[in-house]
Amino acid sequence: MSVQERKQRERADRERLIVATARELAEQQGWDAVTTRLLAERIEYSQPVLYSHFRGKREIIGAVALEGATEMAAALRAATSAADGPRARVTALARAYLDFAEHNPAVYDSMFQLDGGLMFANEDTPEPLKDAFATLLETLGKVAGDGVHPGLFTEAFWAALHGLATLTRAGRLPPEGTEPRVELLVDRLAVL
Repeated sequence: MSVQERKQRERADRERLIVATARELAEQQGWDAVTTRLLAERIEYSQPVLYSHFRGKREIIGAVALEGATEMAAALRAATSAADGPRARVTALARAYLDFAEHNPAVYDSMFQLDGGLMFANEDTPEPLKDAFATLLETLGKVAGDGVHPGLFTEAFWAALHGLATLTRAGRLPPEGTEPRVELLVDRLAVL
């Protein structure tokens, strides 16, 4: 391995460490606790080293969001691939989405609540975000109904899931009603 390759590998390792540490800290204490000073202290590198990877907290949030989008897409694909039939796939997708949001609140916030400097619904949208939406579209587009644009249906269903996730987490909706809400969404919105 050349010196150049070793330095690139070390740089990539440091970047992964920064993102993992930010994510861990955010999940434990919330995003307000994530500061470049505390991150530098936790990863045992100086702040200038951290800034050589990310210009600041916004870019770190964006990196966590991209990682989270990849993980969410994988979770949704795994859930839908294990389901048999359109209704079961849509129900599995909804449950997997809400489970991801519930079990990864800081990551979910980085993806959909915080400014990570990422472009959505644009040519410049990063691939992990496009893939996460494509995962939703793969299942939901098939149950949009005649004359309904699959992308628009997917956006509306996604918005409903996002609303359920954020309202439940904020204590505005009781968590014990999640399953009936999923059933209602699937029964009323999807053409099965």
